[in-house]
Amino acid sequence: MRVNAAGSGDGGGGKKGDLAVNQGDLSGVRNEASGLKNRLWREARVAAPTSETAGGNLHTQGFELGGALQHVAERWDTQLKSLLDACGHIANHVDFTKFLHSDDDQYVRSRVSSIAALDQAFDDDNAPKGEKNKADN
Repeated sequence: MRVNAAGSGDGGGGKKGDLAVNQGDLSGVRNEASGLKNRLWREARVAAPTSETAGGNLHTQGFELGGALQHVAERWDTQLKSLLDACGHIANHVDFTKFLHSDDDQYVRSRVSSIAALDQAFDDDNAPKGEKNKADN
């Protein structure tokens, strides 16, 4: 399946802001991309050197098939490099995103906890005149 454009409408029917990603999801994507890259490097290049050599030998012996085989081997190598680059880019981007946002959770926690402390000082349960507020204890 190939997708050349997004569908029209409101982005898939979900309500706005319902996308959530956790560290486990990101790690899974990174591991799959890295694993695919390693597997492609090991398994997808197996026939390339042999095909290039065979194509060269056939070509020097006067077979037109040799040139075609070399062309296919070169095209395969080009496409494989593009796919390896894409897998590497995905894995690196996930690592970078994790690094870039690593302190965000701590920052948000610290801000929320300071807001909670502030809320205690503005408690609506005011004590009668002359008595201490609950927050002043």
